[in-house]
Amino acid sequence: MKVYILSFLLAFVVAFLTTPLAQKLAFVIGAIDIPKDERRIHTKPIPRLGGLAIFAGTMISILLLLPKSHETMGIIWGALAIVFLGVLDDKYSLNSKIKLIGQIVAAFILISSGVRIDWVSNPFGDGVIYLKSWMAISLTLLWVVGVTNTINLIDGLDGLAAGIAFISSTSLFIISLLNGRYATAIISIAIAGASLGFLPYNFNPAKIFMGDTGAMFLGFLLSAISIQGAIKSATAIAIVVPVLVLGVPIFDTLFAIIRRILNKKPIMEADRGHLHHRLLDKGLNQRQVVFILYGVSLILGVSAILISFTSESKSLIILALSLVFIFWGANKIELLRSNKKGTQTR
Repeated sequence: MKVYILSFLLAFVVAFLTTPLAQKLAFVIGAIDIPKDERRIHTKPIPRLGGLAIFAGTMISILLLLPKSHETMGIIWGALAIVFLGVLDDKYSLNSKIKLIGQIVAAFILISSGVRIDWVSNPFGDGVIYLKSWMAISLTLLWVVGVTNTINLIDGLDGLAAGIAFISSTSLFIISLLNGRYATAIISIAIAGASLGFLPYNFNPAKIFMGDTGAMFLGFLLSAISIQGAIKSATAIAIVVPVLVLGVPIFDTLFAIIRRILNKKPIMEADRGHLHHRLLDKGLNQRQVVFILYGVSLILGVSAILISFTSESKSLIILALSLVFIFWGANKIELLRSNKKGTQTR
């Protein structure tokens, strides 16, 4: 366990020490988040680029503690591409199409190194299902780009994305160990350490935001390690494990897409319908909302861990309970929000 403890501590210390440097750099290059619309929760300009500290902590830990395999280098080069894209976006607010192209390029760097979903466990019987090359590439591309954006979409409150990333990466660390994926475990615990090292500066009231640099980097790395540490497992129900681990950002994004389709609005159009917005509209403050979503993420993470080593019948029960919990919670939040709107109208 010494190497995992070292990975965590190294990433934590580097991220903690370099965050003030990232803050200064943000002011120098003008990467500042200025509130311009009602979606913004903060009321004063806040520097971005905190993601550079998370990147530094994670990458230094990986470079020092992991052998330079083809897959590891693919993760590193893909992460460099996504961070470069994030810095440009934090500085210049890039067009969404340009960001998507950049994310696809980073995903293809990852795929070309061998990090891809070549096979999945058979949910209907024993063994695995091998995917055709075009299907493997398409599915991996969809997963990587999708998860990269889900972390970005949930980054709407102080400390929310960093805390969710810490919980998710810690869950993936345990799952990776259970599946014997020790290299993935080192990367997972490094992400956890870097996220936690950044959190003191980012928790409400935030002194710095991770920006798209951090949100896309975390999403990209979490998507990569979930492929290696969770999806490629012989457990029949393994395919749902990373979905539960990343449940809060994934289901928040899914509900946002459904909501915008039903309201006949563009899928990429921003709104105040995310889970954290709805809880704020209920009357909760930022810290209360963040701790509630931390709790939800922790419950889903524990569920994913239990599914990873329990029998198939018990796993199905845990999955069913998790899905009931997710949809019950979403419905409860919607009802509370509707009731509050009705009271305000009257």
